[in-house]
Amino acid sequence: MKRIAIVGGGIAGLTAAYELELARKRGAEIDWHLYEAGDRLGGIVETTQSQGFVLEGGPDGWVSEKPWARELALELGLGSELISSNDATRKTYILIDGKLQPMPDGMRMMVPEDLSTLEGSPLFSDTARKAYAAELERASELRAKTPEQDESVASFILRHFGEEVLTKIGAPLLSGVFGGDVKTLSVRAVMPNFVSMEREYGSLIAALQAKAKTRGSRPVPSLFTTLRNGLGTLIDALVAQLPPERLNLSRSALSIKRQGKRWLLRTSAFATEGRTSKKHFHHVLFATPIDATRALLAPLDAEAAALIPTDASSAVLAALCWPAAAASTFSILQGFGFLVPQAHSTGEPQLLAGTFVDQKFPDRAPAGARVIRVFFGGPSADTLSPQSDETIAAAAFAQLAKILGPLPASDAALTTVRRWPRSLPQYEVGHLERMVQLDQHIAKLGDLTLLGNGYRGVGLPDLIRDARAAARELIPTA
Repeated sequence: MKRIAIVGGGIAGLTAAYELELARKRGAEIDWHLYEAGDRLGGIVETTQSQGFVLEGGPDGWVSEKPWARELALELGLGSELISSNDATRKTYILIDGKLQPMPDGMRMMVPEDLSTLEGSPLFSDTARKAYAAELERASELRAKTPEQDESVASFILRHFGEEVLTKIGAPLLSGVFGGDVKTLSVRAVMPNFVSMEREYGSLIAALQAKAKTRGSRPVPSLFTTLRNGLGTLIDALVAQLPPERLNLSRSALSIKRQGKRWLLRTSAFATEGRTSKKHFHHVLFATPIDATRALLAPLDAEAAALIPTDASSAVLAALCWPAAAASTFSILQGFGFLVPQAHSTGEPQLLAGTFVDQKFPDRAPAGARVIRVFFGGPSADTLSPQSDETIAAAAFAQLAKILGPLPASDAALTTVRRWPRSLPQYEVGHLERMVQLDQHIAKLGDLTLLGNGYRGVGLPDLIRDARAAARELIPTA
């Protein structure tokens, strides 16, 4: 009987457990057990439902073009729950000089498909528009000079479009996803599709135009997908497939060491009483946050532990709700939300982004009601995290009012605040090369697998893909 431990009960750990349980039910000789340090499963995926509002505590959906989350949802019988973002009214705004300016239509991140959409846009100066036009003309030069080595996102964008595009769009967009510094983020790790476009076409604009021509009149798939009753539905569906006796909550992993051909995993049996438990396993899957994984791995291989990303950005989220009566007294711009380029520190926490939740997805709020979710990241999140929920909500409301104008008080009973310290690992320049080295170290240790958002992608589809693949490799063949 192959004994397997899964350490960590977020989406990666639960997906691995689900895959192993499918095999066990088919008759595979597997004895798996999952250990989660907290008192709930799902990690940062968490949905709160109240008075008709669907409020996400972590991610609110996934990028539709990555199929793995959708495939899992369908497999779990959640097909009727799948909903698409309201792309017909999709618009993203950038806060420039205190005013929200719309990004032109048809842009993929900072790259326009059609240069004509830039004309008349208040977001760009003539200099930026000329830089865009020049990028298309420099296609051969850019392709010939594609760097052989990894580079930062900032360097990549500067080479193609210049400083203004980097500052106004590139940095806010990437910070909104990764919470990081574009001067240190690896372009090959966080924007691989754009790197591939450059290698093939030179010009990113030319690449998008070629793809549009190939697509022809076929409709463009929605940008995002989610579940009607929240992403917590996915967690609930996964957990429902798993035997409760194999799920060990409030059980943190304390240490792991080799004993013969097996791993001895020591966990806290009852955290409040300081008791521990020791069990042997043939294989251990670490689906823990990077700091926890590094601490467990360091005694086994210090060099391997040092290859795990050390920098990670924190996030603080606040969802503010206005029932229909209050929502009718103010209006907001049509679209998905806005991004805030980060200014030099003023000592006051700065908003990173805001999402107009009820406009991004259907069925997020009762008819006529409004939900706006705001994000603080990096140093601002670190400053706010120790504060009370009320203080964080007040800071979010105050900054939102500065951007959108006067707002009626939101419903305090519906307000949710979540803190996710060091939750976004930073894929710094050279990340992919370090992951190759890390894989080599892990292979030498044997019978260990690292899962989670510190290695090969931060989105839900990436985590699901990796977890299912890793679990399948552990299933004994007949």
